[in-house]
Amino acid sequence: MDLFETISARESCRDFTAQTVEREKLTKCVEAARLAPSACNGQPWNFYIVSESVELVEKVRECLKEKGMNKFTDKAPAFIVITEESTTLTARVGGAIKKHDYPQTDIGIAAAHIVLAATAQGLGSCILGWFEEKKLKEELGIKSAKRIRLVIALGYAEDKPLRTKKRKPAEDIFIFK
Repeated sequence: MDLFETISARESCRDFTAQTVEREKLTKCVEAARLAPSACNGQPWNFYIVSESVELVEKVRECLKEKGMNKFTDKAPAFIVITEESTTLTARVGGAIKKHDYPQTDIGIAAAHIVLAATAQGLGSCILGWFEEKKLKEELGIKSAKRIRLVIALGYAEDKPLRTKKRKPAEDIFIFK
């Protein structure tokens, strides 16, 4: 699958099979994120890969279902939890001067790399921003001062046709000057 085929095939999966995800595939997903660009090479992230302990996978699922959200994660067999870490001094100073939160941008880029690597390996994925952060940090032993920015559910998708992507027309968003 070439890059544009991978991009076209990637969608948010909300219907996973019970099949476990191989450690090698999860490692490749996180390796793709590790290689992602970041402001001033700050690499402001850690990746917690939750897949090997059935009990911990279940605890993560429960942390994702606050107020009835993300019920589909009941079948997700693996998760990558992304925390924001401190970045380089240059990125922090530049962010303060430009009033831009570079670590959050960098984490978004890393998450995109993860889900594209997952798609390229035949996995489904869904990026989640709704979760009980305090409880999730307790379950994973993450220091309270750290921030969890995203959780990515991963697994094998049920065999269904690819949904039609509903996107704005190119002429509405492409601005050539």
